[in-house]
Amino acid sequence: MKATLLILVFFIIGACSNRGIYESLQANRRYECTKLPPVQYQQCMKDANKSFDRYELERKEATR
Repeated sequence: MKATLLILVFFIIGACSNRGIYESLQANRRYECTKLPPVQYQQCMKDANKSFDRYELERKEATR
């Protein structure tokens, strides 16, 4: 029972960490978008504002 609980805790912590890392990288990406010309800025911001859930879905579809 303890081992199962411990494994579950690690999975939960891992998922939260992945989301946090993704969101930090996206914030940095949005900052980098501000350095681009207006033509490129719009696409850059669209990509940088992709939600973590959408990213995960696309990642899972790509690995099938």
